[in-house]
Amino acid sequence: MKTSKISLVQKIQDWKVKNKAKIEEWKLTLKVLLRSPLAVTGLVIVLIFLFTALVGPYIAPYDPYRIKFSEALQPPSLKHLFGTDEYGRDIFSRVLYGARISLTVAIITLAIGVPLGVVLGLIAGYYGGIIDEIIMRITDIFLAFPGLILAMALSAAMGSGIMTVMIALSLVWWPYYVRLTRGQVLSVKENLFIEAARAIGVNDFWIIVKHILPNVLSPIIVLATMDMGGVILTAAALSFIGLGAKPPTPEWGRLVADGQPYFPEYWWYVFFPGMAIFFTVLGFNLLGDGIRDALDPKIRRSLEFKEKKKKEEVVRE
Repeated sequence: MKTSKISLVQKIQDWKVKNKAKIEEWKLTLKVLLRSPLAVTGLVIVLIFLFTALVGPYIAPYDPYRIKFSEALQPPSLKHLFGTDEYGRDIFSRVLYGARISLTVAIITLAIGVPLGVVLGLIAGYYGGIIDEIIMRITDIFLAFPGLILAMALSAAMGSGIMTVMIALSLVWWPYYVRLTRGQVLSVKENLFIEAARAIGVNDFWIIVKHILPNVLSPIIVLATMDMGGVILTAAALSFIGLGAKPPTPEWGRLVADGQPYFPEYWWYVFFPGMAIFFTVLGFNLLGDGIRDALDPKIRRSLEFKEKKKKEEVVRE
């Protein structure tokens, strides 16, 4: 048993030595991220949202589908923190459940759209020629329509529902990643290290995966982080106009739509789901801005230079 523990510790130490440069790079990236108050604010909001989505259904004080007409449209109180709706359902519980639905929609949408867009962008940018023309012209067709309008058309054609929203948004989102990835590949593929890899006979697949993809990931990560909020907002908009979640699903956009006839007299019905959407989208946007700065080599090198200068001053003193 002791031997296995020693070998595990040795493996961890060997891994740290082998990946020392990468570990230092990530530490520097984290320092840049945490130096920005707005980025930290966004990170806190996103963590709260993720925590709510994961544990919300377990800590919700009431069943979000429970109907009790005797408690209909009650204002916020200790019993019902966010008040109740016209059926007496607890809005706080429904907002907690809605966080998981919004997170699921965002993750599945981007899990389909991002890989599809990145793969097509890598192929188009690396090979060029007729392949590039075909992929980019198809992409241009999708980009010719405003995203929300296209999502509305697709949702209307396929019928309302959460699954329909995820499919529609996936079809809307992938073209942006094609264009972004292709542009990054065009700027990277002519570098000397790519030419050297070709010269020694490395195959195209390995060049794309090993040498090009790691060098184009930064802007993709930034865009995907910001798009988490964008997907949640668009899904809420579709539900608001009746093309997304169906009643009584406690999706945030659906809650705002259901509360619209009762606003402003029963303001809490619309206010709390609306603020949940607002803060979640704001959090992802702030975090995305912070990640963009943290992944910028110039900013990281500047911070590294300042830290070295401080260390030298301390040594001199």
